[in-house]
Amino acid sequence: MSVPNAQDLVVLLAVAQSGRFTTAGDVLGLNHTTVSRRIAALEKALGGRVVSRGSGGWELTELGRRAADAAAVVTDAIAQLGGDDDGGLSGVVRMSATDGFSAFVAAPAFARLRAGNPRLRIEIITATRRASQTRTGLDFEVVVGEPQVHRAEAERLGTYVLGLYASKGYLAGHGAPATLQEAMRHQLVYFIDSMLQVDSLDAPRRLLPAMRDALSSTNVFVHVEATRAGAGLGLLPCFMADRHPDLVRLLPTDVAEELDYWLVVRADALRQPAVAAVVDALRRATAALEPQLLGRG
Repeated sequence: MSVPNAQDLVVLLAVAQSGRFTTAGDVLGLNHTTVSRRIAALEKALGGRVVSRGSGGWELTELGRRAADAAAVVTDAIAQLGGDDDGGLSGVVRMSATDGFSAFVAAPAFARLRAGNPRLRIEIITATRRASQTRTGLDFEVVVGEPQVHRAEAERLGTYVLGLYASKGYLAGHGAPATLQEAMRHQLVYFIDSMLQVDSLDAPRRLLPAMRDALSSTNVFVHVEATRAGAGLGLLPCFMADRHPDLVRLLPTDVAEELDYWLVVRADALRQPAVAAVVDALRRATAALEPQLLGRG
């Protein structure tokens, strides 16, 4: 093994963050061939493979993860050489989370963090799915329900509550159900059953087994707006629904499904200062919003 080229390490870090040679090249201003050549040179210097092709793109090998840790140190050192360096965080942090969590918890937290770290870039990919086993192109994920993962750490961030809601206009025309039995005579606004990948989100249906779907979507913002428009009774996160005065929560003692948000992150990713700071901001924001998440705001 010989001493690797610092530029090759920077290229590896870009590939690790995006999972693709072309995307890494776009970020660094290099073409695909140059990225491939630099990865090959790094593998020759280190005496082994640093990336392998997975179903979601290029994934780091064990040697690659160690090299990526070194690359993060190199990129931080390069950033500090700039004359405008203010000692703040820099680089790109990419996460995946559900729509509602991304909009109401993550985005405001990250905006506050970036106010003091203008060279930090944060990318949020919204998805309602199980935790990935590879996390290619991601620094960390936030998922619903306790995940089963390998080569990563899982940490419970907090709990939120799903409640049953209807618009005031809908209730004026159809009446307010006084029991679960009466509620099941109405139609439901919720996720598309056949496309739902998260078991924890399927559990609330057991409370209302006889309800027919009125309008279904893979996006929780559609659930909220459809319920506001009077499409039916919506199973909605309280922290999203309670923001709208035209929505009324129904049967709160009967329908109050608690679901957990979990953070999934590799230990090597947490050793990067930017990733650690973003994760910490997320922990603090989730804790501060606990009353709203539990429907007590």
